[in-house]
Amino acid sequence: MLAERFIDIIGADFFTGVPDSALKGLCDCLYERYGTEGGKHIIAANEGNCAALSAGYHLATGRVPVVYMQNSGEGNIINPSASLLNKEVYGIPVLFVIGWRGEPGVRDEPQHIFQGRVTLELLEVMNIPYAVINADTSEEELHGIMESFRQVFAEGKQAALAVRSGALEYSGKVSYRNNYTIRREEAIKHITAVSGDDPLIVTTGKAGRELYEIRCSLMQDHGRDFLTVGSMGHCSSVALGIAMNTKAKVWCIDGDGAAVMHMGAMSVIGAQSPDNLVHIVINNTAHESVGGLPTSAGHTDLAAVAAACGYKETYRVKTMDELDNVLGKARGGRVLTFIEVMTAIGARKDLGRPVTSSEENKLLFMEHLKKLGDRSLNG
Repeated sequence: MLAERFIDIIGADFFTGVPDSALKGLCDCLYERYGTEGGKHIIAANEGNCAALSAGYHLATGRVPVVYMQNSGEGNIINPSASLLNKEVYGIPVLFVIGWRGEPGVRDEPQHIFQGRVTLELLEVMNIPYAVINADTSEEELHGIMESFRQVFAEGKQAALAVRSGALEYSGKVSYRNNYTIRREEAIKHITAVSGDDPLIVTTGKAGRELYEIRCSLMQDHGRDFLTVGSMGHCSSVALGIAMNTKAKVWCIDGDGAAVMHMGAMSVIGAQSPDNLVHIVINNTAHESVGGLPTSAGHTDLAAVAAACGYKETYRVKTMDELDNVLGKARGGRVLTFIEVMTAIGARKDLGRPVTSSEENKLLFMEHLKKLGDRSLNG
């Protein structure tokens, strides 16, 4: 189905969400049609943020909003769905549009397998009626689904459309760019060179794939690195948990969308203030791994946020020379450090994926931490 017709048949005039590759056609069409700053379409920090935005929209207008997400975002909407939107609380109608990654029987990345298996079950547990949208779902069928949902919305309840990959198409060419020149992969190469044998934790998305290939090109083992393949927004908290239990310097490569998604983690890190943690955010102002639409980080000075949260040294760099300079300071220092690296959007077209399993990565990484010997508090 064409994304344009999907939007028209739904009939809503407010959309908010977190971009998803399975919903790329929808996301691109919304961006082309409404942008992100006109009040009709907001790319939010996380899916719970979207649910709350939608509640405000309904309270102000009485109309039914739409929240779109990858199914990994279902966890973020459970609390606001149960304690804010639910009929037994405020009874606020919302249509959830969910990209179904990891659908049973469809090959996908490891972080999507279990999530895909329980996607519909979570909706059932939450008493949210749903319909599945396939590539061959007709406009007439969607009209019928929406008609059945209208009674649900009238009762102050929520409903969901689980959209299979490839079900929505959009022929428009959406291109979002920034003016920064550092390539993310090149920045990661310089970080790995400086970090040496220290443990390195990387966020989900293309950054982890690039780090994996950099290790392969250098014929280095992958035990130094923990690839946080899922759980977007949480890799800095993983890094904090490690830093508090080792004397080794811990390096965290985060992403702008991930950092914004759970920005409260920075407050916790600042409060704990481990002197062996270097938190690096690669900020290309885009959700690149899921289509390339902008994040709000293009309007946010994350280094200033980190300073306000209690990080002892904070930097914002836009050139490789600046990056090398602050990496050297971080290498030689012993203080909680934050580095925001402003980078261009884009990755190699031949960028591969890790061939080792998540379980193998975990075991190799834990073994590497043990090998650090007297640098580990528990070693």
